[in-house]
Amino acid sequence: MNADLPDPLRIDFHLLDRQIVDLDGRLVGKADDLEFGVSEDGRPFVAAILVGHHALGTRIGGVLGRWMAAVARRLHTTGDPRPLRIPFDRVAEVGSAIRLDVRHELLDTPALELWLRDKVIGRIPGATDAGQ
Repeated sequence: MNADLPDPLRIDFHLLDRQIVDLDGRLVGKADDLEFGVSEDGRPFVAAILVGHHALGTRIGGVLGRWMAAVARRLHTTGDPRPLRIPFDRVAEVGSAIRLDVRHELLDTPALELWLRDKVIGRIPGATDAGQ
């Protein structure tokens, strides 16, 4: 991975709740949660960034988190409302936004996220400038 990452990388400050933009600067979503792995020598590492209301609800927990996850399940157009999973090796840069080395069309964006991006977030003035 040739990513431009802060050293040390703090998940609470550098990753969680940051806007994610693709190779062209288009908004992909927000880093709602992270998936971790463990290396052969036993050290944890960030394996993927998770995007979606279900991931955020799970991260928040409690009554509000369960409500968010339930709404995501209810509004989801197909079976399982899995979050968008972006492998961490697709991260090119971590700054004011998380910039990916891939275009958003190549990501498997959940239907609910696409609807919210197009019908809600995309109508907010300045929302399309998130990566600039």
